[in-house]
Amino acid sequence: MKILKVSFVLIVFILVSAFTIKNTLDGYKIGDIATDFKLKNVDNKMVSLSDYKSAKGFIVIFTCNHCPFSIAYQDRIIALDKKYKAKGYPVIAINPNNPAISKGDDFEAMQQRAKEKGFTFPYLFDEGQQIYPQYGATRTPEVYLLNKENGKLIVAYMGAIDNNSQDEAAVTEKYVENAVDALLAGKKPTINTTKAIGCSIKK
Repeated sequence: MKILKVSFVLIVFILVSAFTIKNTLDGYKIGDIATDFKLKNVDNKMVSLSDYKSAKGFIVIFTCNHCPFSIAYQDRIIALDKKYKAKGYPVIAINPNNPAISKGDDFEAMQQRAKEKGFTFPYLFDEGQQIYPQYGATRTPEVYLLNKENGKLIVAYMGAIDNNSQDEAAVTEKYVENAVDALLAGKKPTINTTKAIGCSIKK
């Protein structure tokens, strides 16, 4: 009887572990609770989402230095931060790439790029690549819009910034802006998931 009980407990443990691992590998889905993190900013200070006491949510963007798509979006990311930070949704940019594999994505290069472009938002280094797998990010740039609900950060939108990575003037759908505007109006985003177009994250 004891053997049966132990076997049952072991099976349950294995199933729960497998489910947890699968969820970790798959990353977040719409409606999931996002956990906080603490990563180094280009100013050498550690940054957590919990530092932003008055924020209503966050525009978390996985991006980098070298990817042509990320470079094409840099001005648009700055514009997003300038438009929505004062409304409670600041941009938090994270470089998820392994600098040993992706040349030009080391911390010093991040500092240089932030200075050159005048980044108005934190540009954090995912050292050890611990955070992007939790989110399930696979591309740069890739967005996760988080909304504070009852003290928890809920994933409200994930995917692309807009529908034209090559030509900002040709954009007809501003996915992130539309999603944040919906949240500010007390509504859920009409489109909450799109396909991120960009370079693969370098492991």
